[in-house]
Amino acid sequence: MPHRHDLNPRVSVDNVILGFDDENLNVLLIGRSLADGKMDDVLALPGDLIYENENLDMAAQRVLHELTGLTNLFLQQAGAFGDPDRLSKPKDRAWLKTVRQEPEVRVITIAYFTLINMHEFAPQPASFAQSVQWVPIQDIGDLAFDHNQILKTCLSRLQETIAIKPVGFNLLPTKFTLGQLHKLYEAILEKPLDKRNFRRKIQKLGILTHLDEKQAGVPHKPSRFYKFNEIKYRELAETGFDNFGF
Repeated sequence: MPHRHDLNPRVSVDNVILGFDDENLNVLLIGRSLADGKMDDVLALPGDLIYENENLDMAAQRVLHELTGLTNLFLQQAGAFGDPDRLSKPKDRAWLKTVRQEPEVRVITIAYFTLINMHEFAPQPASFAQSVQWVPIQDIGDLAFDHNQILKTCLSRLQETIAIKPVGFNLLPTKFTLGQLHKLYEAILEKPLDKRNFRRKIQKLGILTHLDEKQAGVPHKPSRFYKFNEIKYRELAETGFDNFGF
């Protein structure tokens, strides 16, 4: 493992990890450790500087693992962020002085994002991350640096993609109901969707296989479970589809 002095002071990576809790879209955020051992009251995306001997994809995976314990996730590059004022907030500048050898250097960051089933992972804080927490998108406050802009960009990228590829489905458990799928799309697109029209379009894709199994122990009429038709799912994930916008 390289030493901190082998870090490139001008290039960093930031990770937007999105998960779905059956009701809301969530993002994984860290609480930064301060010099006195307490936790900063400003939350941030998991991110850090890259090492001189690693490429960007390697750095994104390493940083995510070092700060949250998560590993082997498929991370998609969302873009670069290099506004000269992105490190100008007083609290951020004060924190940088405790962790960076050159805290005044301008840093350009490369953002990555991914979608995971949050029930299948148990993030654990490490390094300068004193806490790791899932926060519903609608409850996000003022994040560190330009992380609000990075998150907004990644969400826009996801909204554009989900209209032509079934990329959001890996946020769901193996077995799911059409109601869960409907709520997922509403959470990602941030708007209500007509239930009948949504189900018609989804089922027309042919990527769902209905199971001879229904919900149990629910206070309403049990819904049937579905799973993905893996062959059709992979085909549409690679080629996309037309006329699926909501």
